[in-house]
Amino acid sequence: MLEIILKQLLNGITVGSIYSLIALGYTMVYGIIKLINFAHGDIYMVGAFVGLIVATQFSSNFIVVIAIAMATTAIIGVLVEKVAYKPVRNSSRISALISAIGASIFISNLVVLINGPQREAYPQIFPEINFNVGGITISFLQIFIILVSIALMFGLYYIVHNTKMGIAMRAVSQNLTTARLMGINSDKIISFTFAIGSSLAAAAGVLVGTYYRAVDPLMGLLFGLKAFVAAVLGGIGSIPGAMIGGLVLGLAEVMGVAFISPSFRDAIAFGILIFILIVKPSGLFGKATKEKV
Repeated sequence: MLEIILKQLLNGITVGSIYSLIALGYTMVYGIIKLINFAHGDIYMVGAFVGLIVATQFSSNFIVVIAIAMATTAIIGVLVEKVAYKPVRNSSRISALISAIGASIFISNLVVLINGPQREAYPQIFPEINFNVGGITISFLQIFIILVSIALMFGLYYIVHNTKMGIAMRAVSQNLTTARLMGINSDKIISFTFAIGSSLAAAAGVLVGTYYRAVDPLMGLLFGLKAFVAAVLGGIGSIPGAMIGGLVLGLAEVMGVAFISPSFRDAIAFGILIFILIVKPSGLFGKATKEKV
């Protein structure tokens, strides 16, 4: 029994670390412009497909694959911000929401138009290597995914807290108007935020493709929604909250599948969302704020 629990813990951390990478994009964008980027899940999907193309057509070197995928989706993220969000940034929230949904539908349908609706097999980038530790089988790929996710999260933490762009991001998130008065180019910071968040989503897409050995044009919908749940669970706008929220969601989902029923996989995520909105709407690390209407 203990071996099963430890094995599921490892599986949960693996899946949760991927949720965390995607959730960071949601929470960063919300922290800067107070809008939910509902096209983020589709950008994650595009990153997975870019990685697939690079791995099959150019190089199966993981560093090359993930670097090109992250760079490509960073550009796409900036384009999405310029086309779908900037024009409605000062409009009503419903306008921004509709624009976000429209961008999501456009991206997913564009991929279907270019590649087709079929599921694509992902190439095997890493050899299948397993380790037996205390009777528990641990794959090299699981360890690698966790380590890469941790490295990217710490990289983001360093950027936000130890660089000029990071300081500017924090200033814009605190007060956009004051940041502008202090000479910060808010448009540049917002675009940079979209680029960073999109590149992290692409990294998650490549890791998912490598882990599950398959991608499809609709994969961004469910993973994106679950990552959004993780961001809300941790406290939307909180970077540490997104990290912890992703891990908690991953563990809860895997444990639910293992000890309750596989059919509850998706219900667990959205059950957590309903519970957290009722009990603590600000999330685990979020702060309740008063808003004048």
